[in-house]
Amino acid sequence: MIDVTAGDETTDDARARGNVLRLAAAQALTGANSAVIFATGSIVGATLAPTISLATVPLSMYVLGLAAGTLPTGAISRAYGRRVAFIIGTGCGTLTGLLGAWAILHSSFWLFCAATFLGGLYGSVAQSYRFAAADGTSAAFRPKAVSWVMAGGVFAGVLGPQLVQWTMDVWPPYLFAFSFVMQALVALVAMAVLSGVDAPKPAAADLHGGRPLFEIAKQPRFIAAALCGVIAYPMMNLVMTSAPLAMKMCGLTVSDSNFGIQWHIVGMYGPSFFTGSLIARFGAPAIVAVGLILEAVAALIGLSGITAPHFWATLIVLGVGWNFAFVGASALVLETHRPQERNKVQAFNDFLIFGMMAIGSFSSGQLLAHYGWNAVNMVVFPPVLLGLAVLSLTSFAKRRAKLRAVDEIPDPSI
Repeated sequence: MIDVTAGDETTDDARARGNVLRLAAAQALTGANSAVIFATGSIVGATLAPTISLATVPLSMYVLGLAAGTLPTGAISRAYGRRVAFIIGTGCGTLTGLLGAWAILHSSFWLFCAATFLGGLYGSVAQSYRFAAADGTSAAFRPKAVSWVMAGGVFAGVLGPQLVQWTMDVWPPYLFAFSFVMQALVALVAMAVLSGVDAPKPAAADLHGGRPLFEIAKQPRFIAAALCGVIAYPMMNLVMTSAPLAMKMCGLTVSDSNFGIQWHIVGMYGPSFFTGSLIARFGAPAIVAVGLILEAVAALIGLSGITAPHFWATLIVLGVGWNFAFVGASALVLETHRPQERNKVQAFNDFLIFGMMAIGSFSSGQLLAHYGWNAVNMVVFPPVLLGLAVLSLTSFAKRRAKLRAVDEIPDPSI
């Protein structure tokens, strides 16, 4: 007998591979948005802000934009299809660059914060690229689709910081102004790439189907996945956003900072070429655990010294740890919902992650200004331990449930 389901999955996987290429390219281009903001945000903030303690507010506004955009992205994708959400997102990215350049040219701190908020809205849409790649694919291909799209961020790690390096002095004395103009142009290129993604509008039956969100969210598997994402991303963001300003406070150069951010982003996305295969082989919980442990190792490196190599090593290991933890947690989320539930569940998961990031991000500048770089690194350890504990308990409970189910199967020999 012919397995029709298997044939459909093969066809869907073939379609998904075409989407993966476009989404990976868009990930690379969109990553330049966050790279430019993170490489320049705290430095421009320190120049324009009324006090040094407000220097990281532009980065916090970016994270606030990430949180604010997640639920609308899910709603737009659910009603009109993902491609419409992607185009709106890249439109926000174009405005980010234009408004950011204008704010620097006119020395407006709050206008610059508005620009980075728009950059966060763009970034929130980009977060759905990884889930869009898995739409309609077979269970075996999903982790690979997610990780391959994330791998596009490797090129963002090169493109973004180099974009800053090449353009930061083009309009003296307005440092970084032209960098934002170029970022706007890159967002327009991303818009063109995403316009060809095969992401049709959801069927009418899918708009009202599925379980209530609360029922899905109370599953132990979803709780573990969301919690690990909530820990992995905000802890990475806390250290990453503080690092450029901390390096400046330690007497290091902007070039040192750009180099660190560049290799941090490569560390974030480079492992994606094989993270999906590791998840398929060892399971998502094991990969998430390794990622959380690496984030703790990065904090230990940060505590061990304040030379440029110490900062660089911290940022690289932090990036790799984030990749394992975040891609693994995303794969876990995909196991918790049905196809018609995907938009609302994925958007809710990202809302939790970036909502927590926004809360933590607004305190990062105060933490660094008042307590120093060591305090930023010390904050990482308690949440990581909590994530590892919850992950272990959930995995243990799942193994026990499987053993119980096997014990209840009647013995055919009796």
